[in-house]
Amino acid sequence: MNSRVQATSRQTDGPLLKVTDLKTHFRTERGLVRSVDGVSFSLERGRALGIVGESGSGKTVLSRSIMGLLPGRNTERSGSVVFEGEEIIGLSLKDRRKIWGREMSMIFQDPMTSLNPVMRVGKQITEGLKIHLGMDNENARATALRLLHDVRIPEPEKRLNQYAFELSGGMRQRVMIAIALACGPTVLFADEPTTALDVTVQAQILELIGEQRRDRNMSVILVTHDLGVVAGHTDEIAVMYGGKLVEKAPTRTLFANMKMPYTEALLRSIPNIEDPSHTRLNVIAGRPPDLVNPPKGCRFSPRCEYVQPKCIAEEPPLLTAEHADHVYACWYPVGSPVYREKRAQLDKAKKSAGMSQVGAG
Repeated sequence: MNSRVQATSRQTDGPLLKVTDLKTHFRTERGLVRSVDGVSFSLERGRALGIVGESGSGKTVLSRSIMGLLPGRNTERSGSVVFEGEEIIGLSLKDRRKIWGREMSMIFQDPMTSLNPVMRVGKQITEGLKIHLGMDNENARATALRLLHDVRIPEPEKRLNQYAFELSGGMRQRVMIAIALACGPTVLFADEPTTALDVTVQAQILELIGEQRRDRNMSVILVTHDLGVVAGHTDEIAVMYGGKLVEKAPTRTLFANMKMPYTEALLRSIPNIEDPSHTRLNVIAGRPPDLVNPPKGCRFSPRCEYVQPKCIAEEPPLLTAEHADHVYACWYPVGSPVYREKRAQLDKAKKSAGMSQVGAG
């Protein structure tokens, strides 16, 4: 098989990454877990895509499946992943390793478990530079120093000789970003890169990823459960639920005219700083679907406030909204007559409940 790392074979036109009907299932004692169940999307060069959904929606499995990072045992993967014009589903481990780091790279969710606790930071950064780019010790160290400077780590020379446990959470995440950027990847997957960080550091990390994307003309896939995180840091958003893509649109379009009730529910669950103190948080009732035995119709129907008999009986296909680049999977989308009627009923019931509580008080 021809090497994926030969620059002369790279495709320069068309989408950088095209995923078609990708399925990733896991064989378990309970049955087949359909973690990713027929997902399709494309990503252009230099663009940022946010993949959003609750825990268990399949977003992390999707990104790892694209890269081929999942174990082969008890895993079934089908569909197509075309990267720079070449199919990469079915590549051998040897050929996948030529892609990892150099063309596709990932910032993992928890740097404390991803970084080697007994290896100095400098060695962890230079390892990939030596393997993939053939650098000698001197050039690799100089590059590692520049990378730490690029990700705004103070005293970078000192940090090269430290261990991960000697760094703060924010610094460890910056080291992970430096490792991911070391070999100049074309696509960077960021899997919940701000988990367990305070809001100030979270904003700094997101700005840093965006800055590096622009400077390097790199594409980014940002995986998160928080619509607020992707709002100002992506060009497009794909919403996943129950292993499926349920809505995808340019970021501004999605927030201005979201169609899928699940997307609306995710947005409503974000705390509003303008709400009075002790305001009850909005939550999505129920639990995510069992991916061994998912619901027959829409997978969100058991939890949807606007559910109708058709939703339970028939699975909705991806439909096109007013603009061709906005698709959603819902029989009665946000703004439809059925939605508006049900919304009015819910608001009336909520208001009545509030008045009853005031009277009781």
